[in-house]
Amino acid sequence: MTETKKIATRDSYGSALVELGKEHDNIVVLDADLANATKTVMFRKAFPERHIDCGIAEGNMMGVAAGLAAAGMVPFASSFAMFAAGRAFEQIRNSIGYPKLNVKIGATHAGISVGEDGASHQCNEDIALMRSIPGMVIINPADDTEARAAVRAAYEYAGPVYLRFGRLAVPVFNDPDNYTFEIGKGKVLREGGDVTIIATGLEVYQSLQAAEMLAADGIDAMVVNIHTIKPIDRELVVAAAKKTGKVVTVEEHSVIGGLGSAVCEVLAEEYPVKVKRIGVQDVFGESGPAVELLKKYRLDGQGIYEQVKEYVK
Repeated sequence: MTETKKIATRDSYGSALVELGKEHDNIVVLDADLANATKTVMFRKAFPERHIDCGIAEGNMMGVAAGLAAAGMVPFASSFAMFAAGRAFEQIRNSIGYPKLNVKIGATHAGISVGEDGASHQCNEDIALMRSIPGMVIINPADDTEARAAVRAAYEYAGPVYLRFGRLAVPVFNDPDNYTFEIGKGKVLREGGDVTIIATGLEVYQSLQAAEMLAADGIDAMVVNIHTIKPIDRELVVAAAKKTGKVVTVEEHSVIGGLGSAVCEVLAEEYPVKVKRIGVQDVFGESGPAVELLKKYRLDGQGIYEQVKEYVK
């Protein structure tokens, strides 16, 4: 697969907010003393009067966001995934989820690809936490094109949305001129008849790489991008399972409570097949270069290829 330009989806988040800010004056962006890292600094420079730094107080920031939403604004509350989903979980649940307020949570630095910041900052549990909140939409974009479209879709959606972004620059493989995004609808990126690989986030591109390696071994892998983990595209998941009879999920998240769990729940109810879940295997991350961590945890193209090949055989 030819390498293309690489952009971190946290950068896409910052750029998309500026674009939307030019179109809609009801957007307010909140941050918790991390604007440079979450890239909301872009919005602050463009619209300083609509950017609020809440300081290192994520729980309070979610309360402020709830108040702004109740007053008719559309707040994007931004922080690292560990602090947004983890530290502020109770405020998100009770102040945003329970009253179904129109708050968008921009969670950056998710997964082990946070790298050298180590286990305390590598949030591999955020999707599981957010999935448990009734009515919360969860979007995990795979590249710059998809991330920008996801931010726009989140703004247009009436209700709470959790957007997951990464620190690591990842290849831009979606064509912005022909790309369409719809909440709750996955995309088939590669047809195949031997095994279905259902991936999300940065693991989508890695899964496409793995599929090419599998093809060289005579294994025809279907690759599905599930950018919206909740509500998940049940129809596509079932159809893909019926086509190949073998399913593998791939995510930069714990195998507990994330994409793998969501897919297994759907298939257990509608079309039971054996599923292999590739992800972080109930362990904490560790400090190290992001690319090396993906390799160690077998979440790079080579690692996915090896695991899928073993599973198929």
